[in-house]
Amino acid sequence: MKIYIVGIGMNGIKTLTVEAEKAIENADVLIGAKRMTEPFTMLGKQIFECWKADEICSYLDSSECRTAAILMSGDCGFFSGAEVLVKHLSKYDTEIIAGISTPVYMCSKIRIPWHDMHFVSLHGADANIAANVRRYAKCFFLLGGSVTPADICKRLCEYSSSNVIVHIGARLSYTNERIISGFASELTDLECDCLCAVITENPDPENRIRTGISDSEFERGNVPMTKSEIRAALASKLGICYNDIVWDIGCGTGSVSVECAFAAYDGTVFAVDKNDEAVALTKQNAQKFACDNISVISGSAPDVLSRLPRPDKVFIGGSSGNISSIIDAALKGDNSSKIVITAVSLETLNEAAEAMKAHNMTPEITQISAVRSRFLGSHTMPDPQSPVFIIEGGAK
Repeated sequence: MKIYIVGIGMNGIKTLTVEAEKAIENADVLIGAKRMTEPFTMLGKQIFECWKADEICSYLDSSECRTAAILMSGDCGFFSGAEVLVKHLSKYDTEIIAGISTPVYMCSKIRIPWHDMHFVSLHGADANIAANVRRYAKCFFLLGGSVTPADICKRLCEYSSSNVIVHIGARLSYTNERIISGFASELTDLECDCLCAVITENPDPENRIRTGISDSEFERGNVPMTKSEIRAALASKLGICYNDIVWDIGCGTGSVSVECAFAAYDGTVFAVDKNDEAVALTKQNAQKFACDNISVISGSAPDVLSRLPRPDKVFIGGSSGNISSIIDAALKGDNSSKIVITAVSLETLNEAAEAMKAHNMTPEITQISAVRSRFLGSHTMPDPQSPVFIIEGGAK
């Protein structure tokens, strides 16, 4: 049996390639979701309406057809189910036929290149919208879940990005195609068909991962804050990857959460604090720095940690004497998480070291003492800051 996995472009007629058209004409059976197969009912071929890989495989296993065409929206290599299908159909002779993808089509309509665009699928997800827009000059968002174009614009406005240009493509390549462009602030009430894509243009993207951000840039309040020199050292100790899940326990103002969110731009930072003012300040700073990949949790650790996903990296800046139980909750029988703790007292230092030893970790301890300058009359004087211990353990 010969099986073609065919990208049919936007609507299956207007954007169909010659090669795809030939494969469809030669197939004994057409397979795909209703929207994929509907344009080809006039061919009078046998049709199996289905998009689930396992059900398609079961159908083909019992079929006597010689040639089948499985129809996929857009291009088979762009957020497509073709990847899973190929694995399921490994025993068959399969061939993938490329189609015209949504970003290629839409970029041609708004007359911008797409080679330098960052692609994000919001199918079944709604996070990291502002974080991606902050980081990249151009982003393409493929919708398909519950997130609407208006939701994206509202999120951008909420997270200090109202001046971003937004292009919304609805029902692309159909007769009722709509493309609307404007600033995010102008499109928050737009009602649009669910079959949409969104392209953003940020005139001033963040071109680096910031560490050791000046203390003065954060909303402060009356909550203690990890100072910039310590945050810069923590970034090195934590070694956060772009898609990490990070816990910030005792988040305070959220200054560490923000810097972790910059590093884990395709991940999520869970900022936990029992202090209501700290929770409010962390939310304010997350919005100020366009970090919608920070999820702020109000409550005491470890009580609220059981509902969080297992972390890759954990920073404990405040524990109320619960360091050992917090590490318990983070590891969950798996010592693959990296744990970093700060302490300003010898008692907390000892508690952190002993807790790590109890979890079969070898604590590595560093003391940092920063000295800043201050002006006294015509002289510049050293102004020593309180020394801080950094204790790290776990995965490298």
